[in-house]
Amino acid sequence: MGKSKLLFITHEMSPFLELTKIAEITRQLPQAMQEKGYEIRILMPRFGNINERRNRLHEVIRLSGMNIIIDDNDNPLIIKVASIPAARMQVYFLDNEEYFQRKHVFADKDGKFYADNDERMIFFCKGALETVKKLGWAPDVIHCHGWMSALVPAYLKTTYKDDPTFKHSKIIYSIYENDFKEKMHDDFATKAIMSNMNEKHVEPYKGGTNSALYAGAIHYSDGIVLGSPDIDADVLNNVKNSNKSVLEFDSTADFENYYNFYDEITNDELVDVA
Repeated sequence: MGKSKLLFITHEMSPFLELTKIAEITRQLPQAMQEKGYEIRILMPRFGNINERRNRLHEVIRLSGMNIIIDDNDNPLIIKVASIPAARMQVYFLDNEEYFQRKHVFADKDGKFYADNDERMIFFCKGALETVKKLGWAPDVIHCHGWMSALVPAYLKTTYKDDPTFKHSKIIYSIYENDFKEKMHDDFATKAIMSNMNEKHVEPYKGGTNSALYAGAIHYSDGIVLGSPDIDADVLNNVKNSNKSVLEFDSTADFENYYNFYDEITNDELVDVA
């Protein structure tokens, strides 16, 4: 039997993009798990302020060329890759000219939340799963970090439920403090619907707030990680009521607890929540 496969999906990672503590965790945790014997893949958006030359990004032609449909519009997906030589890890970047080629990440120069952040999120979550399929690499565990990956658990439990690439994948979601106070568009949840989904499947996300995105991810995940000591009270209540396996917040840099948690989740029965 080969190495267990562990996929990380995040919107930030050091040294490429450092916005919050997520960047540090998603840099250190994959390397720690690789040293424990896991085979690692990492996916993140290629935001416009990530320097391609300095980080030595280059396009992966065999993976590029897909279109991601959002609200009946085709959006080209370009895949780029960079290596972290010290860790022997590769990071795959999802790029799109309309959604990601901006100097700022989630808000403009005046601090105004981008009106299309909902579509950017949908594009990233759909694109991440299609990229993994095209890689032909079936992950045993998928660990999502932050609000921008919050739709991934829902898609895995519905549209991709019987897909050979993800059929046996377990989903872990890391929750952090709320990153934004704004709301997504009122029709965000409807736009997020994919094949084999209906309005009921996106009900947990419908508020469009940061807490609502977490609520949806909690509902569809197999395990929850509390990645911060400052998590919103409503979100914590959602975690408690979910009866999911939970890895409590730990301020140390000892990742043995993650290794044990992955092992626990991997050996649990798959739960159908769709």
